[in-house]
Amino acid sequence: MSFLGFSGRRWLQFFGMLTGLLLSAWAIFAVVSGWAPGRASYPQQGINVSHHQGSIQWPAVRAEGVDFAYIKASEGGDVRDAQFATNWNGARDAGITRGAYHFFTLCRLASDQAANFIAIVPREKDALPPVVDLEFGGNCKARPDPAVLLGELTTFITMVEAHSEAPVMLYVTQEFDEFYQISQNIDRPLWLRRILFPPDYGARPWVMWQVNPRRRINGIEGPVDWNVVRSNAE
Repeated sequence: MSFLGFSGRRWLQFFGMLTGLLLSAWAIFAVVSGWAPGRASYPQQGINVSHHQGSIQWPAVRAEGVDFAYIKASEGGDVRDAQFATNWNGARDAGITRGAYHFFTLCRLASDQAANFIAIVPREKDALPPVVDLEFGGNCKARPDPAVLLGELTTFITMVEAHSEAPVMLYVTQEFDEFYQISQNIDRPLWLRRILFPPDYGARPWVMWQVNPRRRINGIEGPVDWNVVRSNAE
């Protein structure tokens, strides 16, 4: 008997191949969702979170070996993360070193964005340096001239550093860095992204590396970004 030209044997072969592919995909997912570089090479490892992670059980997260957390504070000129205060205090209470980051939009004045960040992030001596998130994903469609963008970013950094009394770190994707030449023109610590393999872009060695955007750990429902610090970084 056949159906659409497939014999019973060919159907079995087809389903066997499909099952194999599904099992391979599941195995890859299982590896990726649990993968992180070894602690011998990268002793300090941590996460970055926002309201997208929902309610976080910070003591459970600490038990998973999270040494630090970068917490989204703000975006653009008027958006503030609804979970920032809860996450900021929760991480501290669990004994996790934490810092705040701002998602920089391409369609708002940098002075407005810096004011938005400063208004929500407390100045604390034990906090990690502030971070500005520079990427096209999730950003507005505007593409300012590179000279304009670099000038605006300099304004943002100057205002935030005056508040935090610490140098701003640049989280920048490869696409954004190549388009605007951020790392070549702004001398600040770099936090770069590349899945599984160390980043090979940027004008100087990175300080932090986002290694896995799909890590799953106890205390957080759903995937979370996993990051490591270069072993010789201060």
